[in-house]
Amino acid sequence: QVQLVESGGGLVQAGGSLRLSCACSGRTFSSYTMAWFRQAPGKERLFVAASGGNTYYASSVKGRFTISRDNAKNTVYLQMNSLKPEDTAVYYCAGGPGYLGTTNPYRRDGYNFWGQGTQVTVSS
Repeated sequence: QVQLVESGGGLVQAGGSLRLSCACSGRTFSSYTMAWFRQAPGKERLFVAASGGNTYYASSVKGRFTISRDNAKNTVYLQMNSLKPEDTAVYYCAGGPGYLGTTNPYRRDGYNFWGQGTQVTVSS
């Protein structure tokens, strides 16, 4: 059973930065497509970024957020810069099969493993 544990969320002022981390217990982490999604109160969970062969970003975060991974540490990161109040949400880490990275990394239902989420709050 693969487990994902996020950390690094918190409260930050607009314009600030945070780095989220997601530690994975899977033995074949390097083969997974890893992604971040976020869910604001009362809204659906939306794609933010993915890493699997290539990197992918939602248009709302492109140029501000960077996804990266350290396969030796079984960890994926999300560096978030120039944060805006509309970035406020619970951020979820997700893992799925490697082929997602070359087919459709944007869909929630492609991912098999999810973390518990970490709250990010951006004040204006």
